[in-house]
Amino acid sequence: MKAALSEGLGDTAGLPDERIENLYRRWSDGSFGLIVTGNVMVHRGHLGEPGNVVLEADSALDGFRRWAKVTQDGGSPIWMQLNHPGRQANPIATAGPTVAPSAVAVGIPGMPAPRALTDGEISGIVDRFAASAARAEEAGFDGVQIHGAHGYLVSQFLSPLANIRTDRWGGDIEGRSRFLLEIVRRVRGAVGPGFGLGIKLNSADFQRGGFTEEESRAVIEMLADEAIDLIEISGGSYESPAMMGRPGVSASTRAREGYFLEYAETVRSLARAVPLAVTGGFRTRAGMQEALDSGACDVIGIGRPTAIAPTAGPALLEGTRQSLPQRSLRLPVPRRLASNSSVRSLEGALDLQWHTDQLHKMGAAKEPDVDRPLWRTAITTVQRNGIDGVRHKRGAASAKSSNSTTSAAVRKFRFERTVGRYVANPVVGFAQRLGIRTTFATELETTGRKSGKLRTVPVAAAFDSTGAWVISQHGTRSGWAYNIAAQPTVRIRQGENWRTGTAAFVTDDDPQLRARTFAANPLFAPLVAAGFAALASDPVSVRITFTD
Repeated sequence: MKAALSEGLGDTAGLPDERIENLYRRWSDGSFGLIVTGNVMVHRGHLGEPGNVVLEADSALDGFRRWAKVTQDGGSPIWMQLNHPGRQANPIATAGPTVAPSAVAVGIPGMPAPRALTDGEISGIVDRFAASAARAEEAGFDGVQIHGAHGYLVSQFLSPLANIRTDRWGGDIEGRSRFLLEIVRRVRGAVGPGFGLGIKLNSADFQRGGFTEEESRAVIEMLADEAIDLIEISGGSYESPAMMGRPGVSASTRAREGYFLEYAETVRSLARAVPLAVTGGFRTRAGMQEALDSGACDVIGIGRPTAIAPTAGPALLEGTRQSLPQRSLRLPVPRRLASNSSVRSLEGALDLQWHTDQLHKMGAAKEPDVDRPLWRTAITTVQRNGIDGVRHKRGAASAKSSNSTTSAAVRKFRFERTVGRYVANPVVGFAQRLGIRTTFATELETTGRKSGKLRTVPVAAAFDSTGAWVISQHGTRSGWAYNIAAQPTVRIRQGENWRTGTAAFVTDDDPQLRARTFAANPLFAPLVAAGFAALASDPVSVRITFTD
């Protein structure tokens, strides 16, 4: 089984286009017994990332029909994975605040605290899953899989860390399972009896106080009483990404292959007649065969390896190939920090983005690039999350003002300010807390123009003997720029020392050329300048002259 991988290849309306067809044409040649799509969102206002495909009751189906057909033409049935991100919604690709069972923030740097859903809103989301499933059947898909793992909304309802409700949707495991079971029943009632219905479920969250294996076994017992066709077992979340073999999965388990195989053995009898699939960690033909022969599972799920070896299936089945390629990325941090939860989360995100790059290459009718360096992934990540990647969330709301230069500038400013607030600033701040300091990523202290209190923000800076250059990416509209306009005396951290100086806007300086000087090595000057350009709306250079 080709397990789900988020493609991020939806167009600006959240619909699949020829890039999806190119990608799935490659996978359809891989002799998979089942192909599961990347997560398709059931609500266009709540996306896990820019580029997510969305299927709602009123979505146009032509692209979905082509998507299903190009896959089936290769001989593989295709199931659509349906999902709602809940509190893991990307804040720069989501309309309004994120939502969750309870107002409990996810432990990922830069992610805002969600708003707790009302009882009526929960029922409405259940209806959305059912409507999307019915539309998938109408478009010609062979089934759907409900994403109940990896920290997304269904998984959030199951977790006692994310779900602290005291009504019928919370409490004990029976209450926390209600959301999932209601989705299953509503979906089954909305589609035909021959339409496949599967669940992707965590074996555990791998977080202290979270969803446990004991609770997961209880959920599987409940699911076995429902009319479902497959349970896929995975585990973890982007806070603790066990599904990628990160810390939380033992070395012995990784060596054996199949990160969640031991757990599958304990639930095989509980699932009764429902087939079990295990995804995560399988890399060799021998390991897959051993797992099937043991009876622990009925289906082997392959995820990330299909991003770099999309048609390896026939060779594995025939025995002419014994293993799948793999590439695991690690941050260059000290060993003592490697197990830090925030580091693990960031590594998980980088790993996903690198593999997403491979999907985008195949979507562009190119070959995967297993030697792709991480810095290229950094660039494409900025490009994918740029202003054009999220305009679909404003869709009709912005159509009337699409010809207004002022409106476009405001939208861009708001978006890039959100990137700084929820992505760039937290990452720099996190590095500072770990003791990772550079002259490029430093801190600026200003005086609040209204409060009179000291405000510290992460900034990039280029130092010289008499001062420093910084760039206000949004001109005089950023908060700290307003502050220095009112009170130009500032402090900026240079290494371990704080320097006092006077800040002034230099409007005749070229911010793009100035940004190139921020690179520690001239070879990286284009990359640094591109990064600034991607995150700026109306940049202006600022000169800080030391006075101490």
